[in-house]
Amino acid sequence: MAKAKSNDIEIEYETFGDSSSPAVVLIAGLGVQMVGWDIRFCKKMADSGYYVIRFDNRDSGLSTQCNGMSIEEITKKMFSLFVGKPEPVPYSIDDMVDDVAGLLDFLNISKAHICGISMGGFIAQTFAINYPKRILTLTSIYSHIGDNLAFQPTQEAAEAMLTPAPCDRSGYIEHMTNLFRLSYGSGLPFDEKFHRDFAANSYDRSFYPDSIARQYLAILTQNNRSSYLKNITTPSLVIHGNDDPLVPLSGGKATAESIPKSKFKIIEGMGHAMPNIDNWWSDILNLMLEHQDSHKD
Repeated sequence: MAKAKSNDIEIEYETFGDSSSPAVVLIAGLGVQMVGWDIRFCKKMADSGYYVIRFDNRDSGLSTQCNGMSIEEITKKMFSLFVGKPEPVPYSIDDMVDDVAGLLDFLNISKAHICGISMGGFIAQTFAINYPKRILTLTSIYSHIGDNLAFQPTQEAAEAMLTPAPCDRSGYIEHMTNLFRLSYGSGLPFDEKFHRDFAANSYDRSFYPDSIARQYLAILTQNNRSSYLKNITTPSLVIHGNDDPLVPLSGGKATAESIPKSKFKIIEGMGHAMPNIDNWWSDILNLMLEHQDSHKD
């Protein structure tokens, strides 16, 4: 793993495959470190002829932590934003998009296939809007168009997501495993060991809970992208599970309907599942490879 100077911060990243191959950037979701992208998924994509880049978003993992605001201040801003009162926030989705562009600059990559999951989908969509000449294809997974009021999680999922995780290691692992189970979906058995190991690895690598709240502020202040997405010409693939309690299926449908000529794939029984090559993500990998192979630069 290595660090890149990007947009006045440091971004921790890791690459797989030959740097002369077409690049694929994998963008993680809210509070998820780059290790959330299953290393087997990354290696399989690299073995299929791509230069795969996974990285820690700002304020997560080993990338720059954006200090300077207490959790109490963040909470007050959240409540103000919930009731429609504008608030300044530490950084925006657009800032996180610029981080991706800066990472590509650092790696001397002019164009890349861009894929984002959940919050990473917001970033990927916005990248297609802001940097149309630097994107080969867009893949948006478990995401929506930025209309937070229209595409809300279930009450149970929202309460679980907004409940702070315990600070001790065992409590954190238990809390996160329960959250993963809740959001997973009903179509396949839940892999308890995979999710416990992932939670433990994340805790040991970087436990920094305040960052999740700051990233959530960026989500709460994002723009509704529907009118902008209608103008993009990037070949786009939208993937969503029909059993997603965090981002409803209607959010994926709205994304696909907003992007001209996009392909929309609904995966039966899948919720908001973490990338695990042993579940639906084996099929998602094949969908992405077919999409990217059809639009090589």
